[in-house]
Formats: sequence, C-alpha cells, structure tokens
Amino acid sequence: MVEHSVPENILEEIPVEDLLLRALELKKEGLRFSQANAAYVDEKFELSYSFSDYETLQLHTLRLVIETDVKVPSITEIVPAAVFYENEMKELFGVKIEMISMDYDNKLYRIRQEAPLGPQKKEVENATVG
Repeated sequence: MVEHSVPENILEEIPVEDLLLRALELKKEGLRFSQANAAYVDEKFELSYSFSDYETLQLHTLRLVIETDVKVPSITEIVPAAVFYENEMKELFGVKIEMISMDYDNKLYRIRQEAPLGPQKKEVENATVG
C-alpha cells in the first residue's frame, strides 16, 4: 500500500489590491486555479480563490474579506477559467467584480431576484398611524 502525505493547506487573507499580483505569482509558481467562491457573512463578502499544486496536492487559497461596496478586479485575464466563478459571484451575491473577460451581465442564471445570496435590500414599510 502506498502512503500519501498531503501537506497542510494554505489560507492567505489578502487585501483586494493584492489579488491580481498574488494570482499571477501563484500561476507563475506552477499552481493551477481550482475554484473560487463567495459567501455573505456578517454583512461582508468573503471571496476565496483556490489554487492547487498537482504534485504535492497542496491547496493555496487567497481570501478577501471586503465590504459589500468594494470593487474587485477580475482575475480572468490571468486565469481565464475563473470566468464562470466570477460571473456567479457577481450575479448571485452582488459582488462588484470589474473587467471580467466575458461578462454575462447578470444573465448567467435565469433568476428573478437580484443577487439572491447577497445582502438583501431593506424594504421600508409605510405605516399609517390611526
């Protein structure tokens, strides 16, 4: 039986302005883009971009924790495979991702509600006093 030693995964929290440089550095190190996702937690977005080393099986994730109005540059010019992940973040969560190489302009999914997984717009009810 062959034993495999899997190294500990890396989670690197970075500011949004470092995203493009770090994605490029990881690509140049030979890591391959694996996935990206978004979450809306505690009134902020948490964006994760994961890269894999196929030889060591190590996963390196870049994590951005940002306010909901922060603009995020697309990594699609560096990693074309990120196109669907970033369109999904934009459409389902309302993340403000700029310059996606192939922007579906919120038409990736057939959904009725704008950004259903992101911050919900607060509706103000007009109450009448009797």
